[in-house]
Amino acid sequence: MSINFKNALGLHPDALNVRSKRSEILANNLANSDTPGYKARDLDFKGILKGEYENRQRMELNRTSQRHIPAAAIVMDQSLKFRMPHQPSIDGNTVETNIEQAEFAKNAMDFQSSFTFLNSKFSGLMKAMKNQG
Repeated sequence: MSINFKNALGLHPDALNVRSKRSEILANNLANSDTPGYKARDLDFKGILKGEYENRQRMELNRTSQRHIPAAAIVMDQSLKFRMPHQPSIDGNTVETNIEQAEFAKNAMDFQSSFTFLNSKFSGLMKAMKNQG
């Protein structure tokens, strides 16, 4: 009996990819906190996961040729949003360092939680494979 890793791991590998991309965006915001006119951006994580969940409910498209482009992909650019500042700055920069640092720390904890859960899934799969042999 073969193991389908996509079903066994769920969407945790995708969640790690999104959280990794989000940490890059938040780090970029922090790096540009003194750049005049810079607009802080962030990913809509819930929107991405909701879109992925809705995509799983749709009928898959069949490709009649290997040269056809597959229809499934996470599009990060559409989920990249500008952050609305609580206190806009005079120079047009919308980065609020305290908020960006808090979001970065929260994202790091969420990444670690997803990673820990994924690690436990792999440990369970390893135990199952050892017990079958």
